[in-house]
Amino acid sequence: MAQKLPDNCKGRFFVDDNCINCSLCAAAVPAIFSTNHDDGYEYVARQPENDGELELVAEMIRLCPASAIQDNGTDWIKVRKG
Repeated sequence: MAQKLPDNCKGRFFVDDNCINCSLCAAAVPAIFSTNHDDGYEYVARQPENDGELELVAEMIRLCPASAIQDNGTDWIKVRKG
């Protein structure tokens, strides 16, 4: 079972250890995602604060090639690849 990576901030969205360090999310949404260059993975540095940012995170969930971006929340529509 995949594990939440330690650099993720607290909150609904996180990146798990399936991350392949492609940097797609960090490049596309640098206000939310960041890269741990030493250990080679992306993580959620800040939780989204508005609907526009939620939509960007949803898009990254859909586009993540490793399905490593997770949503454990219930206060917004869950989005998964599919």
